[in-house]
Amino acid sequence: MKSLAQFACVLASAHVLMAAPGTGPDPSKWEAVLKKYVNAEARVDYGGLKQHGLGDLDGFLREVAAPWPAGIEVNTRKAALINAYNALTVRWIVTNYPVESIMKTPNPFKAQRHAVDGRTVSLDQVESELRAIKDPRIHAALVCAARSCPALRREAYVAERLEVQLDDNTRAWLANSQLNEFLPDRGLASVSPIFKWYGEDFGSAKGLSSFLARHAPDGRGTFLLSPGARIEFKDYGWGLNDASTLGGGYSRWNLYWDLAIHNPTVRWAIVGAIGVLIGGSFWWLGRRRAKARNVSGA
Repeated sequence: MKSLAQFACVLASAHVLMAAPGTGPDPSKWEAVLKKYVNAEARVDYGGLKQHGLGDLDGFLREVAAPWPAGIEVNTRKAALINAYNALTVRWIVTNYPVESIMKTPNPFKAQRHAVDGRTVSLDQVESELRAIKDPRIHAALVCAARSCPALRREAYVAERLEVQLDDNTRAWLANSQLNEFLPDRGLASVSPIFKWYGEDFGSAKGLSSFLARHAPDGRGTFLLSPGARIEFKDYGWGLNDASTLGGGYSRWNLYWDLAIHNPTVRWAIVGAIGVLIGGSFWWLGRRRAKARNVSGA
């Protein structure tokens, strides 16, 4: 009877384990890549990763691609989606490396070319799912491979530490004076345009002021809660966040050109304009030659 009772307990325990929600992709595999190929300045050694680390990165992305367990806990899914977005962005850069900017690659954010949780999705779709959770701190965690992005954390996001990690990354982002400046003597905050692009995630202008005041380091943003405080938005540097100097010279004009050539409407407009220019040149030369023949014949 004792053995039968023990066997029943084992079966019950097994049933509980089988019924418990799973955890999805193993974050430790992504963390191993981050610790090896992301430096203290949050720059990525894409060249070294492409040469030596693709097996590890692709091993993690295979878990990202496979269907995740049903009933996965909210914070576990949230952490996994952040890790997935960042890892897929890094993999897309490595696929195209060397490249000065993610904006030099074809349709980097809207193309459905990535596998996540058994679906084929775009980076924008992963971001949209995270935005739907209504936690604006995710904007301090998603890294789009640009120099003006928040820092790529050298550890994976995990459910049990997610609140601490998101708060920490938000503070670190706002503490970077190249990306966000707080000037209380002028009543001015000059912050990342991410806060403008995703303004609705922060609520009203008052909501953004409250967010910045709450997360700015050392209380430097509290002046934003006072009447008359102003918020301005910086330019965004789309140069690659590479550990080397690659991407350092990527200018706004480079960005405009890349946006143009990767936009089908603009691209065909440019081709049409070039065609008109070439055709017009031949027409003009033909007229000149005809005029010259008429003059010589006279």
